[in-house]
Order: sequence, then structure tokens, then C-alpha cells
Amino acid sequence: MGRLVDRELRRAAVEALGALARSADYRDRADAGHALAAFAELPEAHGPLLELVLDPGDTYATRVTAGALLRRRDRLGLTAVASALTVAGPNHGDWIQTAVLDVFGVFSDERDDAIRLCGELSQDPDARVARELRDLLAGIHPS
Repeated sequence: MGRLVDRELRRAAVEALGALARSADYRDRADAGHALAAFAELPEAHGPLLELVLDPGDTYATRVTAGALLRRRDRLGLTAVASALTVAGPNHGDWIQTAVLDVFGVFSDERDDAIRLCGELSQDPDARVARELRDLLAGIHPS
């Protein structure tokens, strides 16, 4: 019973955050992206997350959402960011790259784990998605 309630509450949270993601205020959209990243495993979150990473109104939402997804340090987060990176224009691509550097530019073991996950993702049918992110990660030399 408890698990059913959790699932319903998580979907309700995604729905509320999806509404916040449509706000006219870029700060609301950035907050929504940051929070939605925690729900990336729910299919209902995929569309809003991609829209926020590619936010046409302000790249602050791009950077915050991409950073939150990358901080998950899992397949879902990396896949979402890699998918956005393949279709991003130059401006959004730059801010996604900045988020990648922010998250993986400090500890080499975290960067290496992300590169390994991208290698696993490259086994998927659309290997191009993971390849671009893997190449970006490989170019980072943590201090």
C-alpha cells in the first residue's frame, strides 16, 4: 500500500513541477529543472526535463537542469543530458558543457565513472548520443 501512495505522490510532484517548468520566470523554470532531476526515472518527467535543458527563454535553466541531472551520476541523468547535447544549438551546447565541467571537473574518479557509463550507453542503438558526452568528459582534466 505504501509504495502505491509513494508512486502517486511522486507523479503529483512531477505534475506540479511540470507546471512550474512552464512559468514565464526563468528562476521558476530553473528551480523546476533542479527538482525534476530527482524524478528522472518517471516517464512523465522526461519531456519537461528535456525542454528545460533546452530552455529557449534563458540558458540559466539549461545550466541548472543539466547540472542537476549530471549530479545524479547515473544512466538516466547522463542519457538525458547526452540526448539534449546532440540536438542543442551552440549557445545551449556551451552551457551544457559548462554544467559537465562544473560537475565532473573536480574529481577524476567521478569523471571516470561517467565516462564508463557513457561507454555502456554507447552500446545502445543511438550510440551518437553517448559519444558526444563521452568525448566531452574525456577532455576534462580534474585538478
